[in-house]
Amino acid sequence: MQFSNIQQSEGAVRTVSGKVKWFDQAKGFGFVVSDEGGSDILLHANVLRNFGQSSIADATPLVIAVQDTARGIQATEVISIGSVDTAIESEFVEFPGMAFDLSELELVAARIKWFDKSKGFGFANEFGSSDDIFVHVETLRRYGLADLMPGEAICLKIADGERGKMAVEVRSWDMASQ
Repeated sequence: MQFSNIQQSEGAVRTVSGKVKWFDQAKGFGFVVSDEGGSDILLHANVLRNFGQSSIADATPLVIAVQDTARGIQATEVISIGSVDTAIESEFVEFPGMAFDLSELELVAARIKWFDKSKGFGFANEFGSSDDIFVHVETLRRYGLADLMPGEAICLKIADGERGKMAVEVRSWDMASQ
């Protein structure tokens, strides 16, 4: 009986566009600021995981379903996550001394070998290959990710860099089916 009273006190679910204020993977939560203003919106790690992502970078635009609760506004579902820099959505991405046409690169399934956020880089392996693929933290941030865990499944666009294969686009695993 008490549960139904709690359900009745909670507001209807609505869709909100906003940007990540901050997200701490170790704490398991963060906050989103709505484009329309108002109170910060709690984003719990489980809601983010249900979307297929374990982290999200500050200032990443996203669309979420939210609900007013006794504890404030909380995200109930991540609907979409955008790129931090919308200019990245253009066809070309430049790295020092190199430029890549992203539309010509295939999005492939990969798994994180290791990633150290404090060092700013790590390595992944494309499924079926033991070749290391360099992953830089700035590439993660560009696509709305903040950190990666060993063994985490992701999607990459890979290019040949000066020192070998490198990720030029990093997306959450759920992008593999799109």
